[in-house]
Amino acid sequence: MIAAACYDAKPYDRRYLQHAAGQQRIPWRFYEFHIGAATASTARGAPAVCVFVNDQIDRACLEALAPLGVKLVALRCAGFNNVDLPAAKLLGIAVTRVPAYSPHAVAEHAVGLLLTLNRKIHRAYNRVREYNFSLNSLVGFDIAGKTVGIVGTGKIGRIAAQIFCGFEARVIAYDPVPAPEWAQRHGVIYTDFPALLAASDIVSLHLPLSPQTVHLLNAQTISRLKRGAFIINTSRGKLIDTTAMLEALKDGRLGGVALDVYEEEEGVFFEDLSGEVLQDEELSRLLTFPNVLITSHQAFFTHEALTEIARVTTENILRWENGQPFLPGTTL
Repeated sequence: MIAAACYDAKPYDRRYLQHAAGQQRIPWRFYEFHIGAATASTARGAPAVCVFVNDQIDRACLEALAPLGVKLVALRCAGFNNVDLPAAKLLGIAVTRVPAYSPHAVAEHAVGLLLTLNRKIHRAYNRVREYNFSLNSLVGFDIAGKTVGIVGTGKIGRIAAQIFCGFEARVIAYDPVPAPEWAQRHGVIYTDFPALLAASDIVSLHLPLSPQTVHLLNAQTISRLKRGAFIINTSRGKLIDTTAMLEALKDGRLGGVALDVYEEEEGVFFEDLSGEVLQDEELSRLLTFPNVLITSHQAFFTHEALTEIARVTTENILRWENGQPFLPGTTL
């Protein structure tokens, strides 16, 4: 049985990965730190490495892993913008991912963020714990009748759109590759990106990160939004230019922002920094706004999603060891 080195491994990662292997026990080596060029040597003796969203599998890292005999990089996530795929191919290292662990988990979290921010549930919760039962400054708005713009209609975006349809919102969508039959079935209207920005009261991002989507929301595109519009991002932090978003919050153009991701989250999200001074000034500034709600990349964090991530990851490692094809749709 081959060894597998698992990086950025939290207690829940260990528990679910070990359980998923069942009787075919993979001799895991769990490391809490990230893997990169500087730490790649810790993979010696492990032909497979298991990594997460903030591990940097760039060319330098891959070139350090290859001489150690590493032949498989197993991502326990859907996104793969942190991996240099051409370099991996050149070095003969296979790369797998988990493309659809639980689209419901992420979509439901996106809607939950909006409900919490809009109805100020988090603020009300803190108030009543101090016996303050006043309703002052807790006014929200009905989602019913509002226009919700879904940017990206893959599996997650479609589920989010369907949930918003259940709220009796008007749902519009933009995707470079639309799904007209799905849209017609659910009453969703496709439009172009500028028109979506101009019409939406709420914009929810559900796109992968690519060179074309980096800072999709920037100073120019944010200026096209309705004044007072809300933004939700549960996809990738770099879809939004943080500096431009801060400016739009300060001048009141944005009514609210709900984030589960942040463009400079590496080294911050998933970590306990409660006893330290937060070094990221823009994140510190965002946390001061009463109309900003941030969670720490937890949209995926359900029992169902963790179970599926562990199942696909371990099965691909075992298939690779036994010379079998990887699970369909998981190779990059």
